[in-house]
Amino acid sequence: MTRTQQIGVFIGLLIVAALTAVRASDPPLLQQARDVTFDEYQRIAPRPFEPVPVHVIDIDEASLKEFGQWPWPRDRLALLVRRLSDLGAAAIAFDMLFAEPDRLSPRSLAAGIEGIAPDVIARLPDNDQIFADAIAGKPVVLGFGLSNEGDYRPPVKAGFAFTGEDPASALPHLSAATPLRPGLAENAAGIGHISLNPGNPSPVVRAVPLFVSDGNQFYPNLAMEALRVAQRASTYVLAGAPGIAGVMTSAKIGDFVVPVTSAGELWLYVTPDRAERYISARLILGAADPPPAVAEAINGSIIFVGTSAAGLQDIRTTALGENVPGVSLHAQTAEQILSGHFLSRPDWADGLEILSIAVLGTLLVFVTTFVSPAVALVCGLAITALALAASWFCFSALGLLFDPLAPIVGGSITHFAATSFRILVIDRERREVRRAFGHYLSPSLLYRIEHNRDALRLGGDDRELTVMFVDVRHFTAISERLAPTAVVGFLNTLLDALSRHVIENEGTLDKFIGDSIMAFWNAPVDVADHEAKAVRAALAMRETLERLNATDAFGFGTENPVGIGIGIHTGIACVGNMGAETRFNYSAVGDAVNVAARIESSCKEVGFDILISEETARRQPEIALLEAGAVGLKGKSTRTELFAVVGDAELAASAEFEELRSLHNELLAALRIRSSKLRRLASAVRLRAKIVSPQLPDFYRKLARRADHFRHADTEADEQPRAAT
Repeated sequence: MTRTQQIGVFIGLLIVAALTAVRASDPPLLQQARDVTFDEYQRIAPRPFEPVPVHVIDIDEASLKEFGQWPWPRDRLALLVRRLSDLGAAAIAFDMLFAEPDRLSPRSLAAGIEGIAPDVIARLPDNDQIFADAIAGKPVVLGFGLSNEGDYRPPVKAGFAFTGEDPASALPHLSAATPLRPGLAENAAGIGHISLNPGNPSPVVRAVPLFVSDGNQFYPNLAMEALRVAQRASTYVLAGAPGIAGVMTSAKIGDFVVPVTSAGELWLYVTPDRAERYISARLILGAADPPPAVAEAINGSIIFVGTSAAGLQDIRTTALGENVPGVSLHAQTAEQILSGHFLSRPDWADGLEILSIAVLGTLLVFVTTFVSPAVALVCGLAITALALAASWFCFSALGLLFDPLAPIVGGSITHFAATSFRILVIDRERREVRRAFGHYLSPSLLYRIEHNRDALRLGGDDRELTVMFVDVRHFTAISERLAPTAVVGFLNTLLDALSRHVIENEGTLDKFIGDSIMAFWNAPVDVADHEAKAVRAALAMRETLERLNATDAFGFGTENPVGIGIGIHTGIACVGNMGAETRFNYSAVGDAVNVAARIESSCKEVGFDILISEETARRQPEIALLEAGAVGLKGKSTRTELFAVVGDAELAASAEFEELRSLHNELLAALRIRSSKLRRLASAVRLRAKIVSPQLPDFYRKLARRADHFRHADTEADEQPRAAT
């Protein structure tokens, strides 16, 4: 195996590992793609409609036209219950809430009229009581909704038995429920929740929770209660996973066992909406007896009462893309259980899909690397066909849901990456240069290196560089009050924003050292005016930091700005590839590098953010500079003349800066001889400094304590240099 092949295999396996990890984390995008795939399967082969004893009494537009707008008075619902019961309905389930009193009740209407005696009001009919009396002893199931307000819990009309571990924590949580009117909960034969997809932001209803739990008690949904009441069963049997709490596998009610997801949901396997499912409420409530076909359909059937009227806004979207009444999905839930046509996604489906990405991806990596991309392409197409065929067979023949996209997408990405690697190594020499310098150089410099190989000499090379060091002020204090991940986020935001200016000004990023940046100019190729470009980058960093602080990009508050110090020096350094034979860095070493680092450290003592050496300053007299004194740098036997970079050439040409520079020079002269004019000059300089730059007030506050930095060099020949802090 050649080194190139080793690298190709390594990169390919890394990609496979990354794809496997992404699939294992199952991000929302993959979940959505998987759901859309399963929707397409249902559209190709929907559940066939079967004449099972389930029907919907539809409060449709014709019913509203005949009996008036919704809500109807509950004495009319009482009449509906009596007639359905007389026709032999096995269960009557209302997909509606009864939380508020009937506003159309005679007693409620009279109570709102002044002057009617209370005893007269008490003798008037109460529609809520009429409805409660009508459902007593009838197979009526009432619905309740999930709520986040109050603490009402509906009564439970059935018992629960369990096998395996307790699955309560797996189910959707019931914080509270919409209340039922007095008398209704007591007289109903069953009570179930009517929520179809609680907590799911998708408009498509793909699975319905058969049970919810408040942590102690279980509550069935409307369809399950209708099935229980129709069978006159008394107990649900819930199966949990053996030895694993919080996982549900199935639910049994009467003669029916229903496979569910681990969260207690039933995957809906829907049919296209059919007119045979619906019976208009006007046919039941009309003065004449219902047609014989309607009476026959109701006898022995589970009846769901709901509305398809568009104005009542109980419209849901199915996996087939149809917009149907919400009550239809409750009916389809019961139909699916009665017909025994289920969809399920085994608990081990995720593991199988993750394993398929790892195994098939690894196979494609080795085939692409050691055989040929063409053979790998054939293998990839075969994997795609096999995955689609196997997934479709499991759906159509077994009712199992397996995602074919996992191995297909994973294999495609792996094959593309491995093939691309083989193609790209053809131009290895140029790519090696890009790999070595692409992260450190501006595009213009990189282009020059690629097209002028004589401009690049690998190995040690003494040349004049302009070196820059950037450091974050008070980083230790910042780190102490932030979590480690927050510190990393802060550094990434800051260093990314600052380092861009190095690249934009044709500099080379040497390295990041914790909270510091080292960069240099004039290597690996010659850069004209490298001193000016380094200073230009520093000024751009200052502006960027001011913008980040003003917009609170770090989240510390605008009253807690982040500060930096920048030191720049021009001198001779050795630059080239340094390190071990198998791992090296392109870097610079030498006295010029050390001086730049010490100048950056002096920013704290001097009280200014950008300091440059005399060697850098004298090559660009046009920018706005102020003498900052001769500072003793650690490791240097003589003091180093430093200059504060106040601004660019435009600022240097302004009248305000000219006046400040004149006052500054007078102040330094007075400081050296300790003139009596010192206090007056200092006051005048501070006043002018506030106008020119917000960085200068601190500089002048500290300047008075640094008088020794401005003495003539001949007076300090016998003194030891003082190290900058």
